Amino acid sequence: MKLRVDYRASLSLVGTVLKYLVAPLAFPVFVALVYDETVVPFLVTMVITAGIGVGLERLRPDPDIRAREGFLMVGLTWFAVAVVGAIPYLIEAHGIPFVFAPLHPESTLANPANALFESMSGFTTTGATVLGDISFDSHTRGIMMWRQLTQWLGGMGIVVLAVAILPELSVGGAQLMDAEAPGPGIEKLTPRIAETARALWGAYLGFTVLEILLLYSLNVFGVDPAMTAYNAVAHGLTTMPTGGFSPEARSIEAFSAAAQWIIIPFMIVAGTNFALFWHALTGDTERLFKDAEFRFYLGVMGSLTAVLAGLLFVGAGFVTQAPVDGTFDAAYLAEFTDRIVMQVEPSVRHAAFQVISVVTTTGYASMDFNAWSAPAQYLLLFAMFIGGSAGSTGGAIKIVRWYVILKSIRRELFTTAHPDAVRPVRLGGRPLDERAIRGIYAFTLLYLVLFFVSSGLLFLDAVRVDLTISVLEVMTVAASTLGNVGPGFGTAGPMGSYLTFSNLSKVFMTFLMWIGRLEILPVLVLLTPEYWRR
Repeated sequence: MKLRVDYRASLSLVGTVLKYLVAPLAFPVFVALVYDETVVPFLVTMVITAGIGVGLERLRPDPDIRAREGFLMVGLTWFAVAVVGAIPYLIEAHGIPFVFAPLHPESTLANPANALFESMSGFTTTGATVLGDISFDSHTRGIMMWRQLTQWLGGMGIVVLAVAILPELSVGGAQLMDAEAPGPGIEKLTPRIAETARALWGAYLGFTVLEILLLYSLNVFGVDPAMTAYNAVAHGLTTMPTGGFSPEARSIEAFSAAAQWIIIPFMIVAGTNFALFWHALTGDTERLFKDAEFRFYLGVMGSLTAVLAGLLFVGAGFVTQAPVDGTFDAAYLAEFTDRIVMQVEPSVRHAAFQVISVVTTTGYASMDFNAWSAPAQYLLLFAMFIGGSAGSTGGAIKIVRWYVILKSIRRELFTTAHPDAVRPVRLGGRPLDERAIRGIYAFTLLYLVLFFVSSGLLFLDAVRVDLTISVLEVMTVAASTLGNVGPGFGTAGPMGSYLTFSNLSKVFMTFLMWIGRLEILPVLVLLTPEYWRR
């Protein structure tokens, strides 16, 4: 059987991306030097990554990329960067025999399954963690900053970045970006696809720098001493990619209300189609506010925030009793109910922060929502399926798909009452092709089927290893990993981790994060015989 895919061309371009991944590793090296820490984990990773990259490049010196090779290259690239991204974690925990002693042998990332989970969670901007202790006592500052940086690199897209800066990828850049970009498609902003990629990454970098400066200003002016330069950079790197990793064990709860209010608009920006900001910066500001998807996106988040704020304000948003072995205790519950119930600003702030964090799949937490009542938690579970805009860094199903589904349902109701009427579904004033609408229904159905099947498999594995977990908790774990949201409920909640799950479940969730980041189909198509056969 002759293969229809030039896998050598795909592997060659994977090697190109890996070779240039050495450059970002210089940043945690710099951080380690600033804090007088060892740089060995990063230098060794640089050597290994460069070696693998150069070796793969030689498989096809002048690769030609078509659609099939693009799917294979993108899928393999995301898996490969997650593998090499786990190397610093393993070296920190195990060291190098006869060369370098372990720094933190007690690290939970000593387990290869955990290290790969953490790395994949970083690059896919999921934010789910298996760290047993999130502190500088258990991990170096360099390692923790590398963890943050993986999310920033994965946010706008490893391949989109490569198309922007590597001329050899520009020729097939349209196919590569279409295979990687979140949402139904990516808008070509400029005549050349490489220029479009640079425009997107330019806006991404600009918003990141602006957020870092605003967060650090809270420390400079004495508003939030906890927001040090390190924390400002760390959270700037994980807000814009809708990542959610934090070097603080308590996530954003560790910071002031002012810091939370600053992060909220940046999460909204991160979940917005970045093409709209490019148009605004080039003088077409009206396009941002006339965009139907953007207005629907704001309306959904505003509505959910209003409902949740009302629940928190009247006290119906909290449980009445703390669990015996939960992630919070009675003192924590009493403290936050006193702060929030019948208080307007805290109710609105925590509701807005958590709704926006979950809808955009950022995964930050302003408090432990395990302490919230069933209605409040089910609202968050619903929000996990919404997602950000197409062309944003957000995950899940995406707001534009829900918008089209609702409009098509409305169309069906109208044509049922008026059988002779012809009424196309419009998006932004333009009629949508019926094939595109069917594609949206197919993707959404596939996503929901995968969610329910994954929930069942994770629950069965939990029973196998005698892990006590409720159906709701396992559903949020499946939704969070497939949708790249981050925290679930229960032990996998915002102040907990996924550490209690078996290695088998963690490997499966690593797979869910991988296919979820690439919108499922580009990975699943690689598993079909028709893709490979001539």
